[in-house]
Amino acid sequence: MTDIRIPSMKDRCSPEEWQARVDLAACYRLIEHYGMADMMANHISSRVPGEDGAFLINAYGMMYEEITASSLIKVDHDGTVLSKPDFGALNYGVNKAGYVIHSAVHHARPEVACVIHTHSWASMAVSALDCGVLPLTQTAMRFLKIGYHDYQGVVLDTAEQASLVADLGQGEALVLRNHGVLTVGRTVGEAFNWMHRLELACRSQLAAMACRTPLREVPAPVLEETWNNYQPGTRRPYGVMEWPALLRKLDRMDPGYAT
Repeated sequence: MTDIRIPSMKDRCSPEEWQARVDLAACYRLIEHYGMADMMANHISSRVPGEDGAFLINAYGMMYEEITASSLIKVDHDGTVLSKPDFGALNYGVNKAGYVIHSAVHHARPEVACVIHTHSWASMAVSALDCGVLPLTQTAMRFLKIGYHDYQGVVLDTAEQASLVADLGQGEALVLRNHGVLTVGRTVGEAFNWMHRLELACRSQLAAMACRTPLREVPAPVLEETWNNYQPGTRRPYGVMEWPALLRKLDRMDPGYAT
């Protein structure tokens, strides 16, 4: 077995980039903690503050619980590696599908700081249902107008970027049909909040459908009013309160992310 001993990147980047690295590494650990990871198959990215066109993403080959602030790789929208740590003999790189998906969103949505893509069992199951995400619960009503992107194969072709971005639009969440889900946020905490709630919506929907009894519908005006209550113009940004608390939680149980 080869140990992963990664030297600190803290002195090789700006304080702003280091903070982005810490937040992103925390997000990887929290996605794992809340049961939304698919070993090393998925990816979360974060824009590098003050560096136009640069974002951070995981090294393909590391489990989510192994990700640290120093293990993240910095790339640009063209997939060029701008900086990466010394992985030794492992010499990890970037998952091409991760680059294709994340670079498309970061390029098209400059206000987006973080993009999260997951293959959780619940989101994959809902992505395979023709009905998609149903507004069965208050949490699910937040996704009343979620976008959908039809499956076109493993996302390796940059030609798919245009339709992916079009289907996301200006929204915060997207169901990748027969695949999984994606959320975005103006901060890492905001993107995580969207993903956590989408996961809960998917799990609760599957549980309700498994009961094989009639599903209780909510009147359309109530759905619309509830959806509106969750919108950015109606309430404070997501993650403002939750993210510091989540970092405190992580510091108690898994502090190695910040190295």
